Amino acid sequence: MEIISLLILGVVIVISPGADFALVLKNSINNGRRSGIYTALGISLAITVHIGYSLMGIGYLISHSQWLFELIRYAGALYLIYLGIKGLISVSTSITPEKGVSLTTSRQQYLAQGFLCNVLNPKTMLFFLSIFSQVMSLNNGSTIAPVYGLYIMLLHLMWFTSVALLFTSERLSSALTRYHTRINNLCAIALIGFGVLLGLKPGH
Repeated sequence: MEIISLLILGVVIVISPGADFALVLKNSINNGRRSGIYTALGISLAITVHIGYSLMGIGYLISHSQWLFELIRYAGALYLIYLGIKGLISVSTSITPEKGVSLTTSRQQYLAQGFLCNVLNPKTMLFFLSIFSQVMSLNNGSTIAPVYGLYIMLLHLMWFTSVALLFTSERLSSALTRYHTRINNLCAIALIGFGVLLGLKPGH
């Protein structure tokens, strides 16, 4: 029963709207399906970092070091605000990849955006510390933990890839064309909002 609860909790956490969702949506509607998928891949790769330090116990040390936690928090907040401002001043108006940018460069750009957006989020760090403390308390927890970590990583990849595919589907993208600028601005403002809230939130 505990395993089932943890599996369900993982799904709920992944699909809850947040900065990752706003970033994938923004990149997808502005620069096309591939950019959204590479952003999703970057997010899922960042999950391996959270899994790694959680299993090694480094996360526990970070969460109990006030200055290090604050450094990560402010870095994450500033990065989200940067992404939001960049989105607001973007002149892109079509759901197609930017002209003049090589595919390799685009891949690296969106992978990096997804990776940094997730890995610099202290809320994600605390979630993994909390969830893995529960997993490790189970019988054979040390064996289950890596498998559960892989499960969470795949959930992120599947969910955010689905978001990219859905919002760039021919039917939905056509319906959203007239609202493209509004959606872009809404996503950008959401990223700025998440960043501001993260920066203003009192330390733990």
